[in-house]
Amino acid sequence: MEVEKEFLNTPPIKTVRFGGSVVNVLVKLKEGDTSDFDLIRHQLADPDIKDAQIINWLQEFRTCVTQLGKEHEQLIYCVLRLPWLDRSPAVAEEYLAFLSNLISAQTVYLRPCLKTLISSFTPRRIKIHEGNVDISDSDDDDENLPRIFDLCHQALQMIARYVPSTSRFLMPILNTNFPFVQKSSRTLECYVHNLLRIVVYIPTLRRDVLELIISKMLTLDVSAPRSEIEEVESSGQQNPSAESQEDFLFDMDDDDDDDGDGSPLKTQQSVDGAVMLHPVAERLDMLMSILLAFVKDMCHVNGVLDVERAKGVYRDLVGVFDKLVLPTHASCHVQYCMFYLCSFRLGLAEAFLDHLWKLLQSPCQPPVIRQAAAAYMGSFLARAKFLPIATVRVCLDLLVPWLHLYIENQDSGSKVFCDISLHGPFYAACQAVFYTLIFRHKAILEGNMKKGLAYLQSLNLERIVMSQLNPLKVCLPAVTNLFAAITRKYQLVFCYTIIERNNRQMLPVIRSSVGGDSLSTNTNPLDTFFPFDPYLLKRSGKLIEPIYQVWEEPSDCMLDVPKKDIRKSSAEDEDDFLQDETPQGDVMMGVTPGSFDSHLRSPSSVGSPPIAFLQRPF
Repeated sequence: MEVEKEFLNTPPIKTVRFGGSVVNVLVKLKEGDTSDFDLIRHQLADPDIKDAQIINWLQEFRTCVTQLGKEHEQLIYCVLRLPWLDRSPAVAEEYLAFLSNLISAQTVYLRPCLKTLISSFTPRRIKIHEGNVDISDSDDDDENLPRIFDLCHQALQMIARYVPSTSRFLMPILNTNFPFVQKSSRTLECYVHNLLRIVVYIPTLRRDVLELIISKMLTLDVSAPRSEIEEVESSGQQNPSAESQEDFLFDMDDDDDDDGDGSPLKTQQSVDGAVMLHPVAERLDMLMSILLAFVKDMCHVNGVLDVERAKGVYRDLVGVFDKLVLPTHASCHVQYCMFYLCSFRLGLAEAFLDHLWKLLQSPCQPPVIRQAAAAYMGSFLARAKFLPIATVRVCLDLLVPWLHLYIENQDSGSKVFCDISLHGPFYAACQAVFYTLIFRHKAILEGNMKKGLAYLQSLNLERIVMSQLNPLKVCLPAVTNLFAAITRKYQLVFCYTIIERNNRQMLPVIRSSVGGDSLSTNTNPLDTFFPFDPYLLKRSGKLIEPIYQVWEEPSDCMLDVPKKDIRKSSAEDEDDFLQDETPQGDVMMGVTPGSFDSHLRSPSSVGSPPIAFLQRPF
């Protein structure tokens, strides 16, 4: 009440203006006289309007907000668009007071108020004059951005207090105003940072905001294939249209936030070469850094993990993972938000593995989702350095018996033959087991070789490999060869006879839909990919590197094996074999970006062991 009395007793600031008071203008407008109404609109839209004038107008409008109905929409829009963010603190204070009065008295203007505030979440547009051409661009170097964003969030918090249903109206506006993914890194960074900041004071929006952000990041991720990023980074040639490196809006690492001149990370990034040369990868790297920093901040209080908060973040992220990430084929980096979150506590990692396991074995799920769950499970078990070997063994004890049970159920049926369309989840689970053993067999055998070998023998892998479903025919050659070499050394399974027979039965297929009528052998019939293949983004990769198991070439595979290679055959024999056997028509059994073909070009990546292991020794 004292504030209201002070406001009423304060005389208005004397400024030059035209037309009557706002109250009189509204009365005239109701009578049909629009002259003063138009005059006020023009004065409010004046680009050279002074701070004192803005304050005077806002004080007048505050006194008559109860008279501003839906019919005065145009006038309210003019007031909301007043340039208050980059003005004096007095203007900002008066504008916030006007917003509070307007929202309290006229909730019909909730959406326009929210739209006005959200539109300021990115650097403002400015016009650049070059010759006779006016170019509109974002003012990425605006030093007032932190203050502008603070004021916007202050206004949103105030509105959320006055109108409890704000979150229901806010989410569609956030979605509509999300910048196009090809905008500058700075623009995307500012908007995503502000979205995540909203979640802090409106926590009910967290899952929806994460879903929105991750959906946009997936668009960037799938448009930047692994092979393309590696090619650009290795060549050191940047696309001419790529924008220069932008400053970071906020820091992730507490230890080296400041480089001494008030420009966080700028010098450090230049020294470390943390700028991605691939323009799309650079945008994605910026957003991944922000998202991973947010995940960490939400799960920790004063540097200590808060288990309950971490559980809440996990529930939201796993929901978004199921809806967006899991069905997306060959994404390279976005899924690492789950990988990073699971590294905070073993319980989170085990919950994620249990979730994937339930998806894999559920007959209610589509086969493509079950296969993707198997790929994620195998890749996670292989690559997560923070997983103890006990957890790996527990997962193998779930997967392998399920494979044996599947084989038993199929033995009595009429469909006991190699067919991906019928047994896709089975083959994906087999590959997950083989892939996990390639990475983890050393840890299983360490400490007590006798017990480790006894455990591996108890898995009865020979029955799986020798089954009529023939999983070695379907798995990636890289995985097949490494698995065969390791199991041969420890005398678990001898796979080479089956591999040789499979190669003799492997027919080339036409790939006309990717250009020409060239013949090639489909080496990835499952069309699988390894979700946690090496992380390529430089800046955000600093958080992933300590918890990531890199591929180390095992000495187990350096074996003396027969030199015969059944793929080596004369051209005449190959032509005779292919004659009249090649399927006709527009048939493509190809490999998507980020899948097997891209791994062949990535010597550091196994999903991806080195190309030398792709030759099948006999």
